[in-house]
Amino acid sequence: MLTHPQFDPVAIQLGPLAVHWYGLMYLLGFALFLMLGNYRIRQGQTFLTSKQLDDMLTYGALGVVLGGRLGEVLFYQPGYYFSHPLEIFMVWKGGMSFHGGFLGVLIAMALYARKLGRGFWELTDFIAPLVPLGLAAGRFGNFINGELWGRAASPDLPWAMLFPQARMADLMEAQNSSDLMHALLQYGGLPRHPSQLYEFALEGIVLFGLLWWYSARRRATGQVSAVFLIGYGLARFCSEFFRTPDAGIFGQSDVISMGQWLSLPMIIVGAGLFVFFGKRRPA
Repeated sequence: MLTHPQFDPVAIQLGPLAVHWYGLMYLLGFALFLMLGNYRIRQGQTFLTSKQLDDMLTYGALGVVLGGRLGEVLFYQPGYYFSHPLEIFMVWKGGMSFHGGFLGVLIAMALYARKLGRGFWELTDFIAPLVPLGLAAGRFGNFINGELWGRAASPDLPWAMLFPQARMADLMEAQNSSDLMHALLQYGGLPRHPSQLYEFALEGIVLFGLLWWYSARRRATGQVSAVFLIGYGLARFCSEFFRTPDAGIFGQSDVISMGQWLSLPMIIVGAGLFVFFGKRRPA
């Protein structure tokens, strides 16, 4: 069994200025987006120029940050943030909802597509394969912060991990189970799934490989975007079985989590769009 390394969340301290690992992971995600996007531009796989890619990233970054934070506030912890409104702006502490960020990006891309005079699905087909490695960086940032830990796991699981940050959650969960209480007393905490790393692999590496491969050939406009919706929705839905469920606006449930509720529409809409766009000619 492992113990979380307890990284210092501050990567660089420059006097009163603190640069957090979580913020650096976002910067890494944006850098990977530009690197992969410019590669595809050089390969002639898009109508965009490098300058337009830079502008699009600015739109997208605003959509990610504003939408992600508002999604966390509205979908997951409305009571807490409405009681502590100043903390809404403390994004360096973590707390970004993918589904909120996703909606923010969709709005930003719709605005940018209109500015360029191009189709919305043309734009999203180009950016979909560029996104998963950024998601992977964000999940690794969650792991560094020791947040979004997983559900209780068997101590026999070789990669089960103790999260000191989860001590209060450990105590609360162990009160309802003699087995968990025994594990808590024996190990000083509950062994848990490192679900941040599961999401790093599924939502990041695996989804990137799928989309990069699928988009390498000519597809009907919109189909790459549809595969992203299906792929992310399925990856998130599966990984949520190992992640401690968030309460969210529907309350906490061990049957289906808030993340799964928000992922189901992605899967359903993605499947419908895949069939719909599949009737068109490859672009």
